[in-house]
Amino acid sequence: MPLAIRSRLTRLDRVEQTPGPAGPPLTPRTAVVWSVLRAELDRRPAVELTVLDVGGGTGGFAVPLARAGHRVTVVDASPDALAALSRRAAEAGVAGRVHAVQGDGDALVGLIEPASVDLVLCHAVLEVVDDPVAVVSALAGVLRPGGAASVLVAGRAAAVLARAMNGHLDVATALAADPAGTAGIRDTLRRRFDADGAAALLVAAGLTVEEIHGVRVLADLLPAAVADGQAAALVELERTLAAQPPWRDVAAQLHLFARRPA
Repeated sequence: MPLAIRSRLTRLDRVEQTPGPAGPPLTPRTAVVWSVLRAELDRRPAVELTVLDVGGGTGGFAVPLARAGHRVTVVDASPDALAALSRRAAEAGVAGRVHAVQGDGDALVGLIEPASVDLVLCHAVLEVVDDPVAVVSALAGVLRPGGAASVLVAGRAAAVLARAMNGHLDVATALAADPAGTAGIRDTLRRRFDADGAAALLVAAGLTVEEIHGVRVLADLLPAAVADGQAAALVELERTLAAQPPWRDVAAQLHLFARRPA
């Protein structure tokens, strides 16, 4: 392996596995996503990428990416989250590589220049925005040709299973029957997705979906004693099941990796 690639992988591994403000350890919530992102970074190991993290909050992904040598803009509607992001970036020594912008996904067109981004992250956003079609179109628009999008959405099947297993059969029935995958006005999310529906949304915006993985396939279903007591084994199991239907399709979240054609 060339020295430049080995150096970048070592830096990113260190960041991923360092707890605290510098970057969280790999968990069932992050391991599969980081595996995909690392593969994308490895494609251009000597290039400083321009990254946009929509809804990136306190910088769980932004700060590690900045520490790996990239420049990251985080767009988030919460001023408190952005303040925490700035502190976290400063503590990690990457304040100059992280730029915070207050706004939300629905207003992305007016915040980011078209065709200016190499990698866009949009995690846990499409479930809550007013118009996911417009947001995905904006994501595609800010990407340079050949740029990639990491999109993480709530899984519909998992929500149905979780309600049913907790004894809320009426809510599970409502979720299963509702076209948007919600359980009514008290639901905290506006919509949930299956793999085909999420992929169709990206394709309609002109993106090519390259990979679909499940995130938290089993993690939310296991007793806490098992999940906490065998954390490393659980991460490896999640990685093993992530790309395999039907396991992938019952995950709490679906991770889609797509690219704007060059």
